[in-house]
Amino acid sequence: MLALKRNLRLETERLTLRLPRHADFRPWAALRHQSRDFLVPWEPVWADDHLTRKSFTARVYWAQRSVNQGSAVPLFITRRADDALLGAITLDNVRRGPAQSATLGYWIGLPFIRQGYMREAIGAMSHYAFRSLDLSRLEAACLPENAASRGVLEKSGFKYEGVAQSYLQINGRWRNHVLYANLRHDRRGRTEVG
Repeated sequence: MLALKRNLRLETERLTLRLPRHADFRPWAALRHQSRDFLVPWEPVWADDHLTRKSFTARVYWAQRSVNQGSAVPLFITRRADDALLGAITLDNVRRGPAQSATLGYWIGLPFIRQGYMREAIGAMSHYAFRSLDLSRLEAACLPENAASRGVLEKSGFKYEGVAQSYLQINGRWRNHVLYANLRHDRRGRTEVG
């Protein structure tokens, strides 16, 4: 089972979602640096060592430990055609027992926005969460003014559920977030019978 987890890969038409590797440091650091002004308004404050190899190495080890422990599934999003790193997607806070749920988070580099990559990645991760991990509920949250994130969630089957006050510290301030969820057997808003 451990070997299977170490080689976890999700494939879509254009993408491969896989665990981060030590060899990803340079492309990851370059993409995060290039996309900094685009990402900072939507993310927690970056630590001073955010773009260092030491910090990245810790991230790689955390990803492997999290998958092995079943607490998270942090994957890099790469383009199948050329293995270019596009961003990352994570199922975090995996809760078992009666909850059977997890929280979805993601980011994409500035050169790759508005090309449908994140929607494709969310679809693959949702399918994996519901089919392979047997989760029942995926949750996601974003800032109310993040129209792009709200749009990709809604196009990916997530439904608006409300607002959480002071939900996360983003860019150094406690911020309200809009909450979305995708349910494995969701019938909200559906009219077909079956």
